[in-house]
Amino acid sequence: MPRRILVIGAGKSATYLLHHLLEESRREDLQITIADKNTEHLPESVAKHERSEIRGLDIGNAEERRAAVQATDLVISMLPPTLHLEVAKDCLAFGKNLITASYISPGMRELDAEVRKKGLVFMNEMGLDPGIDHMSAMQVIDRIKARGGKMLLFESFTGGLVAPESDTNLWNYKFTWNPRNVVLAGQGGAAKFIQEGTYKYIPYHKLFRRTEFLEIQDYGTFEAYANRDSLSYRKAYGLEDALTLYRGTMRRVGFSRAWNIFVQLGMTDDSYRIENSRGMSYREFVNLFLPYSPTDSVELKLRHYLKIDQDDIIWGKLLELHLFDAGRKIRQEDATPAQVLQEILEASWTLGPEEKDMIVMYHKFGYLLNGKKHQLDSNMVVLGEDRRLTAMAKTVGLPVAIGALLILNGKVSQPGAQIPIREEVYQPVLEGLKKQGIAFREYEVPYLGYNPDSVAS
Repeated sequence: MPRRILVIGAGKSATYLLHHLLEESRREDLQITIADKNTEHLPESVAKHERSEIRGLDIGNAEERRAAVQATDLVISMLPPTLHLEVAKDCLAFGKNLITASYISPGMRELDAEVRKKGLVFMNEMGLDPGIDHMSAMQVIDRIKARGGKMLLFESFTGGLVAPESDTNLWNYKFTWNPRNVVLAGQGGAAKFIQEGTYKYIPYHKLFRRTEFLEIQDYGTFEAYANRDSLSYRKAYGLEDALTLYRGTMRRVGFSRAWNIFVQLGMTDDSYRIENSRGMSYREFVNLFLPYSPTDSVELKLRHYLKIDQDDIIWGKLLELHLFDAGRKIRQEDATPAQVLQEILEASWTLGPEEKDMIVMYHKFGYLLNGKKHQLDSNMVVLGEDRRLTAMAKTVGLPVAIGALLILNGKVSQPGAQIPIREEVYQPVLEGLKKQGIAFREYEVPYLGYNPDSVAS
C-alpha cells in the first residue's frame, strides 16, 4: 500500500516540490494527491504521472478538506499563510503530520502542546526565507560552538532578484514572487536589530536610506536594507549573547535609493482608498501626491519636491516605469496607493517567458575562539531556468519536499509545532539540497566587528 502525501495548493511555489516528490515516488512508494481549487495549470508531467492524483478542492469547504486530510499520511500546505491553521487543526484531529513553508503563526504555536501529546510533527518555515536561512545558519553556528567558539556577530541577508542575463531595466529588478509583499516591505513598525551591543531602530521612512553593501564573487555588488525584526530568532538560534544580530533583504545597488521616492511620496501606503481610481492615468496618479501649481508640470513638481536632478539616474528609473504617461490607465476601482503602484510596477517588472530569476543569500558569522576573533562569510546563488521553473520555486519547494520525506520516514524524533533548527533536520535537508545544486560557499575574512571588551557598560 503506497504511502500518501497530500499537497494542498499547487501554485508557483509548488513546481519543484511536486517534481521532486514524483521523482522519488517509486523509490519511496508514494502516492501524491495534489489538491487545488484550480488544477488546469498543472503540466502534463505532473497531472498524468502514474503516482499522482489530481483533485479539485475548495479550502473553504470544511467537509471536503477534512476528508482529504483524513485519507492521507502527511499533509503539505502550500496555501497562503492565513489558511494554514484550519488545515493544521484537521491534521491534529486526524493524527496527521504537517509541513509548511510559512512563518509559524501564534495560532500554530498554540497547538504545540496538543501536537506533542499526539506525537505529531508540524514543521513550519521550511522554505527559503524562512527555511534555508535557518538551516544554513544553524549548521555553521552549531559547528562554531562545538569547537568552543563564542558567537559575537550574526548577519543574514536574502534576495529574490533577476538573473544577470535577464537584467534588462534600470532598476536591476523584476518580480519573482508576490509583488504585494515587495510593495509593502518594511511597513508595520520600525526595523529592530542589535549592533555592537546596542539596540538600533530604523523607522519606515528612513529604512531604504540605511543600507550596507555585500560582494558576491562572480555576481558583483549588492545592497541590503534591514528586515522589520531581526531579533525574533535570537533565542531559537542560541544567540542571546551575540553583540550584533541583523537580518536584511538584498537588492542591486541603487534600488533602495530609488524605491525611497515611492515611500516619500506615499505611494506605498495601503491604509486608504483612492476614489475613482479606475481609468485614472499614471500621470494623474503621480500628481495626487504633489503640491498644486498653476504653471509647473507634474515632472517639474516632482523633481523640485524631492530634489531630483534631471540627470540623476533615479529620474531615468521613474521615466522607465512610464509614471508620467497620460495614456496609460489604472484598471482597479477604488484602489489603495500601494495597489496602484503594484499595478504600475507589474506592467514593467514581470518576467518574460524565457527570463530567469536569481536567489541570493549571504551570512556573516563573527566569533571568539581561543582568545582570537574570527569571521566566516558564506553565500549561496541559485539561478532559475525560466518563468515557470524559477529559482524561487526551487529554493522554496525542494526543502519542503525533502523535509516531508524525513518526517514520513520517521527521521524527525522531536514532535511539536516547530521550525527546522535542529541538526537531525537541517543536516539531511542541506545535503539533499546540495545534490540539487543548492549549496553555500564559505570563506574566512578579517573580523569586521569590534572589541567586546571596549564597550561601555
